[in-house]
Amino acid sequence: MTSAKQRSPREVAIGLLARREHAQAELRTKLRGRGFTDAEIAQALAELRAEGLQSDDRYAESYVRSRAERSYGPVRIGAELRQREIDADCIERALAEYEGGWDENARRYYRRHFGSAPPANYQERAKRLRHMQQRGFGMETLRALTDVDDVADD
Repeated sequence: MTSAKQRSPREVAIGLLARREHAQAELRTKLRGRGFTDAEIAQALAELRAEGLQSDDRYAESYVRSRAERSYGPVRIGAELRQREIDADCIERALAEYEGGWDENARRYYRRHFGSAPPANYQERAKRLRHMQQRGFGMETLRALTDVDDVADD
């Protein structure tokens, strides 16, 4: 087998992309780790983008779908994509195009995690809200899930 240095950065990147979608920044980091120069990496990534072999849009769509299937909400997924250096417009498009329905995802996860019983008190409601916020669901969705009227009397 040839070493990574004997292969071009383009060949290494294609090998990585054959396994799964990668963001441009992620490929850059992996190629740097294999000893390629910034100039070689920039050229290889430009070629791959031009040929349609690497796309941050495709990566974002795939990432959104994957994380949403694991019951994460749009707020958290958007933050994770920003950490991966995905363009804000690209993130917005990927989140908007997700077809699974954020409210339905939140409702399914909430029922699976907390059951159908309403919160026993306001502290329990607050705890549930915090948990759902950490999963990345927005306040509008959460208010519908944990309506104040659903809190049992003390």
